[in-house]
Amino acid sequence: KPLPLFRFRCTLRFGLHLLLLCLGSRLLWRPISYADVVCVYVGQNDYYYEYTECDSTGSRWRVAIPQTPGACTGLPEPVRGTECTFSCEAGEFLEMSAQECTQCAAGSYSLGSGIRFDQWDSMPAGFSSLATSLDNGPQGDDRLTCNSSSWVPQGNYLESNRDECMVSLIYAVHLKKQGSISFEYQYPDKNLLFEFFIQNDQCQEMDQSADKKWLKLTSHGEWATHTVNLKSGTNILYWRTGGVLMGTKVVKPVLLKNVQIEGVAYTSECFPCKPGTFSRVPGSSSCDSCPRDTYSGRGASSCTPSEGSGVCKARPPCSRKDYFQIHTACGSDGKTQVIYKWIEPRICLEDVAGAEKLPPSGEREPCPPCNPGFYNNDTATCSPCPPGTFSDGKKACERCPAGTEPVLGYEYKWWNVLPANMKTSCFNVGNSKCDSMNGWEVARDHIQSGAGGSDNDYLILNIHVPGFKLPMSMSSHSGTECGRITFEFETVCTADCELYFMMVRRSTTVVESWEGSKTRQSYTHVMTQNGSVSYTWAFQRTNQPSDVRRYVNDVVRIFSISVSNAVDGVSSKCRACALSGQASSSLCVPCPPGHYIDSQTNQCTECPSNTRLLPHTTPGPDACRPCGPGSKSDKVHSLCYSDCHFTHTEGNVTLSFDFSLLGSVGSLMNGPSFTSKGTKYYRQFNISLCGGQSHMAVCTDNVTDLSITDSQRERGEGANAVKTFICQSTIIPAIGRGFHTALSSQSINLADTFLGATVETTLDGIKASPDLFPQNSKKIPDVNFYYRSFEETSSCESGRSAVVTLRCNPEKSTKGEISVPSQCPAGTCDGCTFNFLWESSGACPTCTESDYHRIEGDILYVWTEPKLCMGGVSLPEKKTLPCEGVEVWIRLGAGLAAFTAVLLISLTCYFWKKNKRLEYKYSRLVMSANKECEMPGADSCAVMEGEDNEGDMEDEVVYTKPSLLGKLKAIASKVRWTLVDSFPFSKCSSGLDL
Repeated sequence: KPLPLFRFRCTLRFGLHLLLLCLGSRLLWRPISYADVVCVYVGQNDYYYEYTECDSTGSRWRVAIPQTPGACTGLPEPVRGTECTFSCEAGEFLEMSAQECTQCAAGSYSLGSGIRFDQWDSMPAGFSSLATSLDNGPQGDDRLTCNSSSWVPQGNYLESNRDECMVSLIYAVHLKKQGSISFEYQYPDKNLLFEFFIQNDQCQEMDQSADKKWLKLTSHGEWATHTVNLKSGTNILYWRTGGVLMGTKVVKPVLLKNVQIEGVAYTSECFPCKPGTFSRVPGSSSCDSCPRDTYSGRGASSCTPSEGSGVCKARPPCSRKDYFQIHTACGSDGKTQVIYKWIEPRICLEDVAGAEKLPPSGEREPCPPCNPGFYNNDTATCSPCPPGTFSDGKKACERCPAGTEPVLGYEYKWWNVLPANMKTSCFNVGNSKCDSMNGWEVARDHIQSGAGGSDNDYLILNIHVPGFKLPMSMSSHSGTECGRITFEFETVCTADCELYFMMVRRSTTVVESWEGSKTRQSYTHVMTQNGSVSYTWAFQRTNQPSDVRRYVNDVVRIFSISVSNAVDGVSSKCRACALSGQASSSLCVPCPPGHYIDSQTNQCTECPSNTRLLPHTTPGPDACRPCGPGSKSDKVHSLCYSDCHFTHTEGNVTLSFDFSLLGSVGSLMNGPSFTSKGTKYYRQFNISLCGGQSHMAVCTDNVTDLSITDSQRERGEGANAVKTFICQSTIIPAIGRGFHTALSSQSINLADTFLGATVETTLDGIKASPDLFPQNSKKIPDVNFYYRSFEETSSCESGRSAVVTLRCNPEKSTKGEISVPSQCPAGTCDGCTFNFLWESSGACPTCTESDYHRIEGDILYVWTEPKLCMGGVSLPEKKTLPCEGVEVWIRLGAGLAAFTAVLLISLTCYFWKKNKRLEYKYSRLVMSANKECEMPGADSCAVMEGEDNEGDMEDEVVYTKPSLLGKLKAIASKVRWTLVDSFPFSKCSSGLDL
């Protein structure tokens, strides 16, 4: 149902009231006729005066408008108004009855052509708060109800919502000339979106640069001022906020105060002075603050001494929560002691029953030694060592020996007084009780949070570093760290306390935060960009508004703070440096990138191939760390990376991989996921697989860093850009949020060091988890890329790690698809180790001659199926060749076969002929036997053909080895005689037997 956002003008023209209502992005003009209203005029309080719009001649009319709708009688007639260019001076307002500028009374003020809102006990007239319901949940009817979300007045400021609803604070103003708007704000939490934009009377957003629309983060307790120019005409002002809650953590709200608008033609009333301020004379353009020990109410013309009050409250008895302890500075005798002080202003009573007395001061003890790099010259204070000298804090400063140089930095571990480059403060957005208090107190071997005025105070500790300076031997190195800050701390809390560690450069960035009690631990943050920077610790016992101290015993202690390579630092030791090549020279010279200092010769020596130079290591060859398997170093030995080539040998088989087809950087948009209140978001992972510094993955935050250009964001040059091997961003779609583009926030570094690539499931203490993904059904082994980030977090004390598993899958494209474990949709199951599966045909090994075979015939070559290779050699071209001479062994076999065939044919013919002769002689013999034995007589049996006479052979006995032909003849003769013997001859009458 339509809901009017505001009513910004009521005018009379041609007998009609035109009421302008802006409904989101639509305009509704609703005419109201006098004939529709019925009421009775009573007195002057029942109406007010307003001017009509200026006509083309620059004139206008003053008309009376009823306070409540109705057909009124006796309203004053319209009269000609002042010229449209008319305006009042500062300290005056336009009295509409007489249409004259009148001085503001004492106790009030005006800006003349401007209006100011600095009191927020209730929502000022003209302001409205509109919450937009979200309809992008997992189900269409499951939407987040935002009826209770709004901007809330808190006396001195307005407080935004803390949930995921999009809440707009709206105010409309009509300017007669160009003007401006300025306001103060606090924006401490990047998990809350905060934008300021302007629309015209057509509800069209006016042109506005990104740095004016998206407001920058501020430090906790810091008020920033934002100013935007306004055009003449109607300007509808929007302050819009909305949380991005990935867990149960409550975001810090945006605070707004001191809204001032310039460019209005006149103001029809003066603004009363807020409590604590006054204006003594009429015609004031501002109010002054009351002096100390005085007070004032709203609209006061003077301040009253605070000697009494209209209401008295019983003062409670004093307790442990009403005092705190401090360590005194070292006295002239070199001793200090613990003393106790009441928290001011003290409202408790110590002389009543049950009250706790202020403890007595402790015994005087010897002062702690000076911090490293400082010395005590028999005085009560510690002084920094002169340049070129060093000290451990206990001895006098000494000059560094020849061939060495001082190691600059800060090393604070004794806390007798607050160091000169540190400061502390206390801040509360709701009151000023702790403004003059110290937020932190020194306590000999540590510095701890102070008592504060309320439990929700921000207790601030700050250290400023003007810049960083690398040691002389490393001054020419690029791409390495400039310096690092390390601190050791602990928190002891019973409430929902939180410690923030922030970095302030061009904008404020929350580096890390810790909630609740934490045991003693250390944290290190590495700086990769040189320049002036401030580090801030902000401790808050509870984020719930409170005017009392219930959790005063909740405390944070910092035991030591060290900053390396600080340009204005002192030296606690000396390190070896590289010397000039001249034999007589003892001056330190910078080493070229990728070179270490030889501890024996003090000369620069280049690191071996495929090693990287570790910063902050002792001189010597151990400073060069070998790169892992499947990796190589860049030219300056600053990092190890994969060149996309990998080789694996198993038995007699060698597989070569070329992962360049996958691209140097891969991306995965995982989701959607939904918060507990239904906000849709995605996780985007960018993975740098191959290449060095120029091919890193980049994740940016376009919510709190929209002032940079797109090209700068792609190069990772934004204040909130992360440039590393693997990074993650949270993406919020524009649909349902009222934005023109998707929002990217919470960019984090998952891995900044490449450890190596191998088929093994463990490398450098990182274990791959193949059981989290489907089994590999191919014969090609998976290749695991191992990464690590040494940056500590509150949940990962050893830093994060990541494993990217490359799997050959010919069914995927060359770019492939990246996935995370189904049971761990965030990419990690423990919050510290991330696992990714990258399936691609580009992850298959390069093809070799063993991956194809030949088909006989036309000499056609085909790939062996399934084809599990990519690139490499190509199939030989198809060829059709004429028949050529047969092989020798084939020709020999054919010759033997032909000879055997001829021999068999010859033998067959020979035996066939012999058989014909035998048949002929046998037939003759049969015919002779049938002629009644009329055969001639014979002295002996007949001699068959081929038989020799026995008498002729008696005198000659010769033995010869029978030949093959002879053997065949013998066999034939034997057959013949067998036939003769078996034939039944009849006996002759003369008695001759055959």
